[in-house]
Amino acid sequence: MSTRRWPLWLAVAFACTGCGSSRDEGSVRIAVGGQAQLVYLPTTLAQELGCYEQEGLRVTLQDFPGGAKALEALLGGSADVVSGFYDHTIQMAADGRSLRAFVTMLRYPGLAVVVSPATSRRIRRIEDVQGAIVGVSAPGSSTNFLINFLLARHGVPADSVSIAGIGMSATAVAAMERGRVDLAVMADPALAQLQRRRGPLKILADTRTAAGVRELFGVEMYPASVLYASSAWIQRNPATARRLARAIRRTLRWIQDHTPEEIAARMPAGFVGEDRKLYAEAVRHSLSMYSPDGRMEPEGPQAVRRVLAVSLEKVRGARIDLAQTYTNEFVTDP
Repeated sequence: MSTRRWPLWLAVAFACTGCGSSRDEGSVRIAVGGQAQLVYLPTTLAQELGCYEQEGLRVTLQDFPGGAKALEALLGGSADVVSGFYDHTIQMAADGRSLRAFVTMLRYPGLAVVVSPATSRRIRRIEDVQGAIVGVSAPGSSTNFLINFLLARHGVPADSVSIAGIGMSATAVAAMERGRVDLAVMADPALAQLQRRRGPLKILADTRTAAGVRELFGVEMYPASVLYASSAWIQRNPATARRLARAIRRTLRWIQDHTPEEIAARMPAGFVGEDRKLYAEAVRHSLSMYSPDGRMEPEGPQAVRRVLAVSLEKVRGARIDLAQTYTNEFVTDP
């Protein structure tokens, strides 16, 4: 998410979010911060499996190029819920705005810091990246914050690298193959596509696994993609929030009980691409990052705040009650 000040109209729109009556009971608009990424797979798969419909919900998924744009849609009133990274709730809390995650889809971020196969630089470790161009989904994004945290952890000044926005899908693969960047933060299936085309890659940090999360963040869980909404919307629509959470939990259980090939077979063809086998392999590498039950563990929000504090002065200086940025109320059986 960008660190810029929000325009006045967005601030006013946010203040009005949750005012008045529900637009249509059972109808929910979900803004997704990059729907083709595997980090958001449960949001789409729930629709493909009919899980929203089974809960009596009419869900419209709105695809955006990144989490910041999905957040803008929520603040502007064109979306009710966001399928995005949890860190947005903390950033907005630092601005005095109340957003709350109510079901957690990822217990690991699913991101990897990868050296470009086309770079002329000799990069073997984080300390080697000074002077390099680093690709992120967008400047000021969650991927940018991850890089800043990694640099700080290894004593590398953040201003010693150049940040370039390259997206997270085909544009990221192209940027890495053509040497537009020296390294990048990537996610599957784009990472799997690059590996298939260019062979083994040098990975400096990998948060797709428990071991990688433990090594980088020192915790067992680092929450990433969640469903979140304004606290006002949740207070006004608790039954809808519970039904959404139940649909996602049912989807997460379905993922645990099926093979990568079966998962790939249920996803839209436009997301899977021409090589369904490659997509299934990317899913296989990502299976461990999906939450088994949709719950948030207290250590996760604390770790996320530590990462954000490296990049954002407003987070470092704010008094934030992390318990108000998420709830497990809707992921417990009624």
